[in-house]
Parts: sequence; structure tokens; C-alpha cells
Amino acid sequence: MPGYLLGPTLEEVQFWLRYLPVWAGAGFVLSVEAVNARLGRVLIVEDDPGIATQLVRGLTRAGYETGSVTTGRAALDWPVPDVVLLDLGLPDIDGVEVCRRLRQSCDAAIIVVTARGEESDRVLALDEGADDYLIKPFGLQELLARIRAVLRRSRQPAGQVLQHGALTVDLRTRKVTVSGHQIAVTPKEFAILECLASDPGRVVSRQEMLERAWDEHWYGPTKVLDVHMAALRKKLGDPGVIETVYGHGFRLADADGPG
Repeated sequence: MPGYLLGPTLEEVQFWLRYLPVWAGAGFVLSVEAVNARLGRVLIVEDDPGIATQLVRGLTRAGYETGSVTTGRAALDWPVPDVVLLDLGLPDIDGVEVCRRLRQSCDAAIIVVTARGEESDRVLALDEGADDYLIKPFGLQELLARIRAVLRRSRQPAGQVLQHGALTVDLRTRKVTVSGHQIAVTPKEFAILECLASDPGRVVSRQEMLERAWDEHWYGPTKVLDVHMAALRKKLGDPGVIETVYGHGFRLADADGPG
């Protein structure tokens, strides 16, 4: 049986009971891991109780403070969390409208989780401020990876320098160096590197890279990405720095050590 379908541990139950009077009114379920690691607060906006229950269990066991609501109005009235998992098919307000209002009122990271798989739905949600878009059904591990990614991006201070082995990507000066030597890159090549270096090791799909390095309205040939990728690998001096994960996308290779 998958771990996220299992019930809470005895230690977690004892902890919840101890703090129940404080947190019951707010609707958040705390785990010991969440308190210790302070990973973040996740709000699930989902009107299907079966899906919501599984998400609450999985995220709580992974160490997040987790709350759940069933309507768009309740989501808009909720104290600002770190991440919102937003279903689009809500009973009162369309999820895209909820996304737009959330983006206007707060800086929480928004991940749309929906059965709507059409490109037009994805483009609309991203246009209205969603940070990521995940189509149901999906695995818990993929969801957790996406939450970690949006939290990393949202917590990056202005002017942060991304470091991965010998590779350095300076977001303020928009300079790229390898082993201390500056590499001249085009704006698209820089956007590709920023996409990869913001979450080293994660496989970035071709579609996501096109949407982030070009824009979500890109309808041209995807081969343009291969052209830029080949040029970038040549400039970095080691084709193996950027790995191709066939059928999935690209990622940065494991760093041999600190640069």
C-alpha cells in the first residue's frame, strides 16, 4: 500500500491532540516533521473529499502544515499559505478566477491540480498567475517535487547566485561562469540555464522549458529548443553538463563537488 494512504503514526496523533484546540479552528493539521523542519504551509482547494483526504495525509506525512477547503470563496478567505494546490472545477467560483484573485492579493505559490488537460486551459491558468500546472492523475512524489521547486523559486532573494558544481548563474547580473570563467550566453540560453539551475537534478520537460524560456504562448517548432541546447552545451565546454532524459526532458548532471 502506498505510504500516503497509511494513517498517521501514534506520535503524530498525540501531537495533534495536544494542539487540537489551537489548530482545529484554522483547519490545519500539524505533524511533528512540519514543526521541526518548518517546510511550509500548503492549502488544498479541492471539492472531491476522497482526493482532498489523500492529499492531506500525503503532505502531512511529508512534513507540511496542511489545510483543506472545498470552495473558491473559502480559499480566498484563508490566511495566506506558502503554497496553494488549486483545483479548477470548484462548485462556486471557477478555479482560474480564484487563481487570478489569489495572485492579486498574495504572493503564495500556486500549483493548479486539475483534470483539465487542454493546452488552452493550461495557458489561461499560467496567464492568470499560476506557477505550475499538474494534470490529474498524478503521483505524490511528483507533486512533492513540484512543491519543493515552487518554494525554492519563491524563496530566492533578489540577486541570488545559483551554484551547481563549477557552474554559476548570477540572476542579478545575468552572468554565467564556469570554473570562474565568464561564458557569453544569449537571453534564451540564460533562461534555459536559470530554469535548470533553480532546481538541480529535477527533470524539466521540454514543454515547461519552452514556456519558461520563451513564453506559454509558444506555438512554434520545439526543435528550436534543441538548437539552443546544442549551442549552450558547446559554450559550457562539456556536453555532459546538461543531460537529456529521453522521453522526459533535461536536467543538470550531478555536480562532482563544490565549484
